[in-house]
Amino acid sequence: MASRLEFTVTKPRFFTAQFRNPLFSVSLLPSSAPGVQFGAKKLSFRRRLLVLSPKATTDQPGQVQEDDVVDSNVLPYCSIDQKQKKSIGEMEQEFLQALQAFYYEGKAIMSNEEFDNLKEELMWEGSSVVMLSADEQRFLEASMAYVSGNPIMTDEEFDKLKQKLKIDGSEIVVEGPRCSLRSRKVYSDLSVDYLKMFLLNVPAAVVALGLFFFLDDLTGFEITYLLELPEPFSFLFTWFAALPFILWLSFTITNFIVKDFLILVGPCPNCGTENTSFFGTILSISSGGSVNNVKCSNCGTDMVYDSQTRLITLPEGSEA
Repeated sequence: MASRLEFTVTKPRFFTAQFRNPLFSVSLLPSSAPGVQFGAKKLSFRRRLLVLSPKATTDQPGQVQEDDVVDSNVLPYCSIDQKQKKSIGEMEQEFLQALQAFYYEGKAIMSNEEFDNLKEELMWEGSSVVMLSADEQRFLEASMAYVSGNPIMTDEEFDKLKQKLKIDGSEIVVEGPRCSLRSRKVYSDLSVDYLKMFLLNVPAAVVALGLFFFLDDLTGFEITYLLELPEPFSFLFTWFAALPFILWLSFTITNFIVKDFLILVGPCPNCGTENTSFFGTILSISSGGSVNNVKCSNCGTDMVYDSQTRLITLPEGSEA
């Protein structure tokens, strides 16, 4: 008589390690899993299946679509897409419009979160609109108040404030070539050329450096001995004695030769080419006061540079 034998084969248990983010989970088949029969004998197996976690698989189509929806909600000035991202000029215009609407019209055209994001983005881009001085903020407020029909200062005060900002070198008041219908003149703004003013001190710095080493030679290289002292004495002597002396000597030589100098640069009202003009006195020879006549290096247009008003005008009878 055939006997019926039934037994179960299981895999030995392995040591398992605990992972912070499990890659798979182990599940057991129910005991009612189908067995395998060999004639009169029936062999039943309980198999372990590996079921992968959704986190270990590739992104699902639904998840990708969800990410796309979230990315489409990003503000235009925060998007990394160059086609959708706004320029710095557009962001600055939105920033100023938001300020004007809030302070002078009493309404908000964007939420506080959007305004903070816009301000932070402009700061990262290095915009000077969000990092203004007190006078620059006052100038912007006066300009927006005048546009809204509620001026906060007179025309004389506004012109004085604008002139002060020009002298201080503020870029917020610098405009391009423009035409005045009232005076029938073409204007353009002047700005200080700090690079050329700095380079004007280079020859005197070379002379001062030569005098410094000449003095070192006269003293029997005592200065060189001081420069070779052990730290921190060498560092202190170099940065707090030698270099300040050389700079002071170079500025003294420059101011002795060139007095009250100012170098202004501005675009030609006719062609837009940058032209430079020097104001000052070289060895008691004046450059001509506060007004210089300059001819454009590109188109040959005669221009008048005024260092007091920081304006470029065309002389009477000239055509732009």
